[in-house]
Amino acid sequence: MTSLVDYKKARFNFEILETFEAGLELSGHEVKSLKNGQGSLDGSHVIVRGGEAYAVNVFVPPYQEKNTPKGYEPRRNRRLLLTKKEIHRLAHLEEGRGLTIVPISIYNKGPLVKVSVAVVRGKKQHDKRASTKDRETAREARRAMNDR
Repeated sequence: MTSLVDYKKARFNFEILETFEAGLELSGHEVKSLKNGQGSLDGSHVIVRGGEAYAVNVFVPPYQEKNTPKGYEPRRNRRLLLTKKEIHRLAHLEEGRGLTIVPISIYNKGPLVKVSVAVVRGKKQHDKRASTKDRETAREARRAMNDR
């Protein structure tokens, strides 16, 4: 399982409540671009419409600029491949007050490209400060242990 693209600020900006694994509908050059380490999940989210789930605002740049199809949109909506039960669960959670569904990472699982999707709640400013403080104290403790 090789991580291709990560949303690094997700754990800082959001409180993760539940995660799902989904397939991602991509074209061939998009897969090559992701395996090349290009792409971004910043500002992306998931919507459920008409019994299907879509990843919105996921940036996948063209693999080779001159060989991309005409009219290629790098931030197009990409369909998530989930079971009906999982889609129904996500639709129910999407209606919850203050909850959002965001992609956390895109990774390889064998020959397939998968996306890890999480149901999250946004953190308040004081929660972000607390997580920063906890991270810094843990870092200082590790440094103190290494200096011994």
